[in-house]
Amino acid sequence: MKKIILLSLCFVVVLAGSCKKALEISSTRVVNETNYWNTLEDARAGIMGVYGLTRAALADNNGHWIYGDVRMGSFESPIRQDLKAIVRNDLNAAYPVINQLSNWRRFYAVVNAANIFLERVKEVKAKDARYTENNMNVDIAQVRFLRAFAYFYMVRIWGDVPFITSSRDGSFENRPRSNQNAILEFAQVEMETAALVLPYLYSAGDIQQPGDYYAQSRQRWSGALVRKLSAYAMLAEVAAWQGKYADVIRYSRIVITDMNRGGLSYVSTPVLTNRDGLFFTNSNGANDNQLFGFGFVYNNQDASFAGNLESLTLASPTVNKNIPDIYVPKDSILSIFKETNDGRFNIDTTGAVHADNVYFAGFLNRYPIFSKVKAILNAENDPSFRLFSSAILLTRLEEVTLLRAEAYAVLGETNSAISDLNTIRQRRYNVDQMGLTNQSSTDFVAYNVARHGPVIEAIFKERQKEFMGEGHRFYDRVRYEKIKQNNPQFMQLINTGGIYWPISRDLITQNPLLTQNSYWK
Repeated sequence: MKKIILLSLCFVVVLAGSCKKALEISSTRVVNETNYWNTLEDARAGIMGVYGLTRAALADNNGHWIYGDVRMGSFESPIRQDLKAIVRNDLNAAYPVINQLSNWRRFYAVVNAANIFLERVKEVKAKDARYTENNMNVDIAQVRFLRAFAYFYMVRIWGDVPFITSSRDGSFENRPRSNQNAILEFAQVEMETAALVLPYLYSAGDIQQPGDYYAQSRQRWSGALVRKLSAYAMLAEVAAWQGKYADVIRYSRIVITDMNRGGLSYVSTPVLTNRDGLFFTNSNGANDNQLFGFGFVYNNQDASFAGNLESLTLASPTVNKNIPDIYVPKDSILSIFKETNDGRFNIDTTGAVHADNVYFAGFLNRYPIFSKVKAILNAENDPSFRLFSSAILLTRLEEVTLLRAEAYAVLGETNSAISDLNTIRQRRYNVDQMGLTNQSSTDFVAYNVARHGPVIEAIFKERQKEFMGEGHRFYDRVRYEKIKQNNPQFMQLINTGGIYWPISRDLITQNPLLTQNSYWK
């Protein structure tokens, strides 16, 4: 088993290297298309390729968490100097990881693959009667969404980026950067268009996707593909980033109203992740509550040594590693988790630690281990051979609910904001101070302005706790500071473009039409 997995990982590395070389030259064919775009199997390979490239773009160098959680966030690094630089926002520091994360090439691999799919997939419909109109339309909707998501993700990282909606027959010509606001408008329209076509669930008798999708059961696609509510959930994210809070309410209301049709439910226990938890995926049925994410399915030989949060956060005795790459310092933990009835982590009035090993393990040790995400596989009972199979989770129902609470608060609908906030708090707090949520009881510590402060602050504090380690923190900080307008230092960062990453020197050398973000010149 170990040999098979290692060979599979080597094969992925070879493919990644080939993709990088293709993007470094002026013109190339992305695939040998002589015998391609002919059959239903070609269409499936094409769409799965776009999903695979998206996952790779997020996982490369653990980028999703470094962009969202490590940069100016709650985490610190004990020994890695490159991560220390990112924590303090020193993104001009000369470290390979920083330079690689400053390079958007892997996201444009997603865009190019999506463009090719959209240009060529109708050829399959013309040549293979098995490939139905419905199948094609659902595939196109997914790919349009994934392309829009790639652009949204890049805009949050770099601001203005080149805008490309054609494959140009496989050539990679130089383009200048386009205005980020126009790109976000494009992404919003594309996602809305896709949402209208996508089913609530696949292979589940949905009128918009009848029958078994690519001859696979509902379980196979559970949590694995973009579906209707995935699109609306991400639309709420896109609208929030633009400050379009009326749209946030509109999109999030669809998700929350229709959650039963999408197989969604609120996670009712603070133990979010273990081998059977929210972030774990397997081929016998992932998790509908992974509203939009990318799994590393062990049964499909997708489990990995890297590209998962665990590779950054876990250490001995959980895995064979002396100290973690990143951790949350004790004083930060205590300042964030102040309520003695918090089921994720709390210390009671006697100083006793409760909910140990839920979010944090070994709190009294020098480096508390962030153990919220720990989907680990121990191949052949070899303690030194650990594989991680947790998903990169972009959004879930709790995230959508707190986004709507944020929107209500900004628009002055305080009671509605409090109601959504308490929907999440009720699942995380109780009054027995033992860190065990009692769903049968309504006796929990509801939001109270005297205790928790203004509602908008309470919502963002709740987001900081609930989504710690899920890649949201930096973007939440940006939105919060734009709303509050009371932190001159951070507002200076926003106004001068310091919230964006610098563009890799490699890209600027290759493309003379590119200009560096002004903050990093």
